[in-house]
Amino acid sequence: MSAVSKDAKRVTTHVIQKMKDEGEKISMLTAYDYSMARIIDSAGIDVILVGDSASNVMAGHETTLPITLDQMIYHASSVVRAINRSLIVVDLPFGTYQGNSKKALASAIRIMKESGAHAVKLEGGQSVKGSIQRILSAGVPVMGHLGLIPQSIYKFGTYTVRAKKDAEAEQLITDAKMLEEIGCFGIVLEKIPADLAEQVSKEIKIPTIGIGAGGGCDGQVLVSHDLFGITKDFNPRFLRRYMNLFDDMQAAVKSYIKDVKSKDFPNDKEQY
Repeated sequence: MSAVSKDAKRVTTHVIQKMKDEGEKISMLTAYDYSMARIIDSAGIDVILVGDSASNVMAGHETTLPITLDQMIYHASSVVRAINRSLIVVDLPFGTYQGNSKKALASAIRIMKESGAHAVKLEGGQSVKGSIQRILSAGVPVMGHLGLIPQSIYKFGTYTVRAKKDAEAEQLITDAKMLEEIGCFGIVLEKIPADLAEQVSKEIKIPTIGIGAGGGCDGQVLVSHDLFGITKDFNPRFLRRYMNLFDDMQAAVKSYIKDVKSKDFPNDKEQY
């Protein structure tokens, strides 16, 4: 850790801005429950994202669309109870902010009041400008999200890299500058060319957090279940697995079953 993150007793939006200003990379991981968040926070992560990816890794849905606001608040509340240091950002789920700024504000306020989180995240650029402005008017910090936006998967029809063509790349740059101008404290850039992400990161003053967007971003985020190897079948190029818990945990369960079946567990020392 450099001086910025090491000296911060609590990470805030001000702290991560200072990290960008001083050239320190920002670390971000997802969490959806108390136990996982406690591990990640105690390790010194800067930002925890309570992502709508809970729809996939916790509930088994194919997309992020099914998860509800109530479910997001439940996950966020569990995470908040575990942390001592990290900045907690919560995704506004599909249908809670698109096309209705009053609903967006109400959704954001519910998350902040009922979970105790520190900020919300929205997907999109110009199309959600009004919703972001309304949320910001209430003093709620907002993180943007550009590039691949999973809540619009049925519109695009694929999870392929976004903004490879000039027109889409130019629109992304315009949207990033707009998000900065209206007051977002940071932007997630998902699955876009590395050179474009680096360009955006240099042209705006607020931090960028990349996922599949190369090393030129101001920070990086991964889904914790992917990093730990709890998920098995998701293998994008940008993912680095730091553990292989699926196989390790499966082996442990098999050993437990074997010990129960053979009457080895519990032994004399493991009973009263």
